[in-house]
Amino acid sequence: MKKSKAIVILIVILGALAGLAYYASIILSSTGIGEEMSIPLGLDLSGGVSITYQVVDDNPSAEDMSDTIYKLQKRVEGYSTEASVYQVGDDRITVEIPGVSDANAILEDLGNPGSLEFQLPDGTVYMTGDQVADAQAGTTTDSYGNKQYVVQLKLTDDGAKLFADATTDNVGNYLPIVYDGETISYPQVKEAITGGTAQISGMKTYEDAETLATQIRIGSLSLKLQELESSVVGAQLGSQAISSSLKAAAIGLVIVMIFMIVMYQIPGLAAAIALAIYTCLVIATLYLFEITLTLPGIAGIILSIGMAVDANVIIFARIREEIATGKTVNSSMKIGFKKAMSAILDGNITTIIAALVLIALGSGTVKGFAYTLMIGIVLSMFTALVVTRWILYSFYAIGIRDEKFYGRAKERRTLNFLGKRGVFFTVSLAMIAAGFIGMGVHAAKGSGALNYGLDFVGGTSTTADYGKDYTIEEIENTIVPVVADVIGDKDIMANKVEGTTQITVKTRTLTLDERDTLEQALVDQLGADESSITSQSISSTVSSEMRSDAIVAVIVSSICMLIYIWFRFKDIRFGASAIIALLHDVLVVLAVYSLLRISVGNTFIACMLTIIGYSVNDTIVIFDRIRENLGRTAVKQTPELLAEVANKSLTQTLSRSINTSLTTFIMVFMLFLLGVASIREFALPLMAGLLCGAYSSICIATELWYIMRLHLGKNRLIKK
Repeated sequence: MKKSKAIVILIVILGALAGLAYYASIILSSTGIGEEMSIPLGLDLSGGVSITYQVVDDNPSAEDMSDTIYKLQKRVEGYSTEASVYQVGDDRITVEIPGVSDANAILEDLGNPGSLEFQLPDGTVYMTGDQVADAQAGTTTDSYGNKQYVVQLKLTDDGAKLFADATTDNVGNYLPIVYDGETISYPQVKEAITGGTAQISGMKTYEDAETLATQIRIGSLSLKLQELESSVVGAQLGSQAISSSLKAAAIGLVIVMIFMIVMYQIPGLAAAIALAIYTCLVIATLYLFEITLTLPGIAGIILSIGMAVDANVIIFARIREEIATGKTVNSSMKIGFKKAMSAILDGNITTIIAALVLIALGSGTVKGFAYTLMIGIVLSMFTALVVTRWILYSFYAIGIRDEKFYGRAKERRTLNFLGKRGVFFTVSLAMIAAGFIGMGVHAAKGSGALNYGLDFVGGTSTTADYGKDYTIEEIENTIVPVVADVIGDKDIMANKVEGTTQITVKTRTLTLDERDTLEQALVDQLGADESSITSQSISSTVSSEMRSDAIVAVIVSSICMLIYIWFRFKDIRFGASAIIALLHDVLVVLAVYSLLRISVGNTFIACMLTIIGYSVNDTIVIFDRIRENLGRTAVKQTPELLAEVANKSLTQTLSRSINTSLTTFIMVFMLFLLGVASIREFALPLMAGLLCGAYSSICIATELWYIMRLHLGKNRLIKK
């Protein structure tokens, strides 16, 4: 590369950074132009619309209520993946949608969920709305190339059979679709439809198709609902939550940049510039794709900043290794990027696979987390493999060529990790056993194996009029401490109804005596209007179906990762040991939750998913080096040779594992140090998970692979 070209590239990159930084600052701004460009915030940060529906049917069953809540959750995810739906009392359902303030517009769009029937020509009902899995508006072209507006239907297994029978017997007839007694569509059956999907055509505009699709989706609920009340609710946390998190991110980012420059010099400076560009791109992408940001989301972004360093660390370690063999800096950079490619791609692709599965099968927080994860992975790969590369080549071209600016890998004595595997396994089993023992002790005491929060078990909602328009900070500092003192529990969620002096406090499930005591305290200590106080039971916002979705999504993603690793490494034992190491990390973090009695809420799922993604990436890098070193051995592979290769690979990647874990830990630690109480509860187990993930990658996964290679599968080696 010519010096003039290098200068132009550096100017363009720095100019792009300046532009992106300005754009990001506008997005993050809370006033002026930034208010119009801000990222959508969740209920915990900015509030939103709360709509309560009354079930029309008398004495609805628990099964129908659960099914309706789950389907409503799926419906409102179109507004935000962070929307929540939960049961209030015996026959009411509340929907909370963040980032919006016009309740009437939401009601008009969402509609009043009612009964949906698919009828034969004589009016006989052959299928009901709960047998429709999904309905979406779309466009197609007919045989003449004209655009047509249609509604695509996806049916359940039972619905597919009923629909197949009805359409087979009624080819040429019209089969009405009736919503709340009114015929909303009168499609003609042109042929038997047996595949479980169908298409309704004939709409004049796309808006007509969207309206019909919405009516069909809402009509597929198990119960008929009518609006009881709606309101705009304030944030559950104050502006302090955002400002402290941004402050933590800024400080952590600066520390990580300084660390990279000190450790890697010129490559570290390139990484610091690329990391700044990465951070700005993440903020811009969140805004452009209108991804709702919650407190766990902020933590996830800050965590991704730390993880984005990983690809750079892998590349720089490779460059130093090549320089140590006597190659020139220019050749070392080219070879270093080439050799690092497989580890970076394999590690990130496995995580992308997991994210795609979570998007497809997950719901609520799981899906929101997966979108953020995908953004982080794609952008980190781009900045590491493209931006960092061009910056490094440009630095070299303008004259910074001395190898002292790039570093030289030091000769290290190969550490005998495998010789200590008995100790490692014992320590891990002891940590996991401590967690199970702790859960058993707490369960025996009646306090629950884990400290489940309101998101998981529901509780009691108490609303009162205080005659004063409290700010969020005043609620946190005045009302919440009184409630916590009365009920003896700090797991409290509070927000206000905008435009009124009413405040709702959600707590664990209270007994009648506890409700009376709390209501009296609100009157005596806080001046609440006694006649305005209402208390009612609420269900969890993380329903059993959502939990099942999360578990299924994790299992399926683990299987997909196992298959990918098997395919890439030509040995299923690599994949099996990686998955077992993941299970190890999950169990250890579960032990932390149990022993420290950290509240298990929405952030619990995000925490576990983050640890899984981080641990897989770390393990893959080590396995990639083992694969490479095994390929260099021409002699017959013996147990001694395998142990030597494994120990050598672990030693070679040790500095990378430590540096990546340290930079990521710094980001999360700053979050723990400066964040509000609720976010510290997320950061604490996450820090434990990061340490555990690094430990399992170094001390568990490779050792498991070695044991499996000796004793399991084809070409197993048994020492005589």
